[in-house]
Amino acid sequence: MPSPLQTTIAGSLPKPAWLSPPAQLWAPWLLRDERLVEGKRDAVRLALLDQEQAGIDIVTDGEQTRRHFVTTFIENLEGVDFEHKRTVHIRNRYDAEVPVVVGAVARRHPVFVDDARFLRAATTHRIKYTLPGPMTMVDTLYDAHYGSREQLAWAFAEILNDEARAIEAEGIDVIQFDEPAFNVYFDEVRDWGVRALERAAQGLRCNTAVHICYGYGIQANIDWKKTLGAEWRQYENTFPLLAGSKIDQVSLECANSHVPLELIALLEGKDVLVGAIDVATARVETPEEVAATIRAALKYVSPERLYPCTNCGMVPLSREVARAKLRALGAGAELARRDLRRRATRRSRAARGAV
Repeated sequence: MPSPLQTTIAGSLPKPAWLSPPAQLWAPWLLRDERLVEGKRDAVRLALLDQEQAGIDIVTDGEQTRRHFVTTFIENLEGVDFEHKRTVHIRNRYDAEVPVVVGAVARRHPVFVDDARFLRAATTHRIKYTLPGPMTMVDTLYDAHYGSREQLAWAFAEILNDEARAIEAEGIDVIQFDEPAFNVYFDEVRDWGVRALERAAQGLRCNTAVHICYGYGIQANIDWKKTLGAEWRQYENTFPLLAGSKIDQVSLECANSHVPLELIALLEGKDVLVGAIDVATARVETPEEVAATIRAALKYVSPERLYPCTNCGMVPLSREVARAKLRALGAGAELARRDLRRRATRRSRAARGAV
């Protein structure tokens, strides 16, 4: 049985500078054709090495084969025009040029299955694979066909389910759906968002997770957080709905945030991926700071259900900083495990003394 406080990461890691320009979202590839294929796989190997050396238990590919956590998947679907983009206000936060849905969306071939197969063969660790969630996909597009965010989300949920089942078949241990939109559109989350998420995960036998955060460490997100006040209680809207869902795990932002940790108690019965690394700053946490976040969260979730994690993806950071933060996460989790072992030893001694 694995030790408690198994560590993992939320998603992306910075790419090598020879693969794509650093510190950019939607950064272009710097290689082409077979060199690009080889470069992506070399980058995955490096991402795995960084995680394994840092003591991360459940590793990912760091999204090294994707330009963006949402649009790379959408690029491989029919019914979406990437040539004539439109401007949308993403997450009610910032404007972006996005592709346009011009017809019925469809998946005619696997998208990430080959990458998942390579990832499985490249490590003996348990592995997690990330996919965009249906609502966040809808919120990263301009819809000129369906005329309904809900209808488009259901179409994406069915496509995601086909992809997730194929990925699971490659030996993946956890499939995570990224839904930052859940922190913004609360009525839609209630009315259809959670049900669409469950449809995306339908029939999966591996662990399923949903990641809900306050965004990458980009300026638009940092500015938005400043408007949220002394307490960030957005999770209060979604956690009760997720607690009643079929999703196994919920990944949330905690480190250096204003999220009241008692909200974790709303996720009773779920595994909780506690963000103990702040991705919005280049400052590297100390292991003790990471352990302090974990200890605070342990007041509301058992050690077996708590997975120390990052707040979000780290692609906007430098590789040096990201590696240091991974090491802090691994070391901080080990400090928290030592605390648990000491407490267990004291309880055992006290029990023997009472006999």
